[in-house]
Amino acid sequence: MSDQPLLALKEVTKSYGAVRALDGVSFDVNAGEIVALVGDNGAGKSSSVKVIAGAVQPDGGQVVFDGEERHWTSPREAQVSGIETLYQDMGLAPHLSVSGNIFLGR
Repeated sequence: MSDQPLLALKEVTKSYGAVRALDGVSFDVNAGEIVALVGDNGAGKSSSVKVIAGAVQPDGGQVVFDGEERHWTSPREAQVSGIETLYQDMGLAPHLSVSGNIFLGR
């Protein structure tokens, strides 16, 4: 097992206009570790997940996955690298099961 975390956010920043959604966010996730991202509304949870998933680009900082700095330009790029994202809102196809939504389009 590696000494390096599987995923690391290092001083990640993201703004939407005048709103600073992420201000120096840093954390590590080790292989085999289960992590919950929790906090108050507006704390930056969704923005952090979107950066990890490649849905939005950070304004600054680093995303390191599997020992390499990554600059995903789309969720598909992140997915091909091994990042899977499940959002808290309803699935794209509410008539399908959870697993059906996960594998939708594959």
